[in-house]
Amino acid sequence: MEGTVFTPSLEGMQHIKSDQGEMLTKPFLDVCKLILPVIESERRALFGCLKLQSPAIVLVQAFIVDGYNFDNLHVVIFADKFGAAMALVKSDVGGNISRLEKIYQSDPHKYNYLYNIVKEEVECKTAKGSSSCTNGLLWLTRAMDFLVELFRNLLAHPDWTMTEACTDSYGKTLKKYHGWLASSSFTVAMKLAPDRKKFMEVISGSGDITADMEKFCSTFPQYLEENHKFLARCGLDDMKA
Repeated sequence: MEGTVFTPSLEGMQHIKSDQGEMLTKPFLDVCKLILPVIESERRALFGCLKLQSPAIVLVQAFIVDGYNFDNLHVVIFADKFGAAMALVKSDVGGNISRLEKIYQSDPHKYNYLYNIVKEEVECKTAKGSSSCTNGLLWLTRAMDFLVELFRNLLAHPDWTMTEACTDSYGKTLKKYHGWLASSSFTVAMKLAPDRKKFMEVISGSGDITADMEKFCSTFPQYLEENHKFLARCGLDDMKA
């Protein structure tokens, strides 16, 4: 791997905003997609080439994706490909990215700016629907919040296990938006987090993983915070699962 697993996303962040400072749809979604290899790295660190078949994983994914929307149970197909600790996050990220990409691709000029998608749904009074793109952006942003906190924990607490780092990150980000059952299911998944040393080896590649992780954690959150502020102004940032 040339550089670290963070290298592509760090490069992509340079293009997230227009010259006028507007959040651009495709570049933002591209950066989110470029984070997925980090999640895949956890699966490799935990299981190598083994396949995971666990009812607990299936249950956890059902709870997190689109806020208990059990119409999306097809996401269980990820269960044999990703580690328990990140399977639910990848399903959430991938599904919401696809939802937003679909509407962007329907009219790239109209939806060039990310918030135009939300504004249209607010005007149509569909923004609060569980299948809305607004809901997708909200949960995508929250999932990114979780990952940022995880990376911060790995930097700040070299003595923590992956389970400790993931659990603390969840408590700071996603937990307050979930009910008891979803939180309990997440706790089960966290117990299967991989060995920290193996995980760090997988994501390091040929670059400086500490420097890249620090840069990611100091750069990407500003875009996530901007999403939260915009959604809050629309009265949409506090929706729960």
